[in-house]
Amino acid sequence: MIWVGYFDSRLTRGQGRRVSKNCSIPNPNLEQLAYAAKSLGIRKMKRITNKSHPKRPRLNEGHLIVSSKDAFGATGTNSKEALMQVIGASLFSSFEEAKQRKEESKAKGPRKGDKSARSQRKGPQVKSSRRKKKFGRK
Repeated sequence: MIWVGYFDSRLTRGQGRRVSKNCSIPNPNLEQLAYAAKSLGIRKMKRITNKSHPKRPRLNEGHLIVSSKDAFGATGTNSKEALMQVIGASLFSSFEEAKQRKEESKAKGPRKGDKSARSQRKGPQVKSSRRKKKFGRK
């Protein structure tokens, strides 16, 4: 069983994080975890949603049930801790790539034809001055 909370960088080790900070991301979800495991070659896994870890009973984070034989063979590890470190590294790298793509698209600016992003909205001062002129007030 691999819980989502094992990879949450907002948690301390005492609160349930089981991988290092450089292998964890803030607020991970089950889909990200499953994608990271699948990208490593782990095929035999089952997603269990809306289950809470005994240490965090109010969070319905969910967990993956992974075949240990398949996971150890695909990743070349021989313990659960090493497996979690490898999955965490994959999760962190995909998180960093997504973050970098988002920054690049933001720096590039709005796409051609994206009228809502290209619109030039005027500030509230302009609107209030127009209103005053329209009704004859100073």
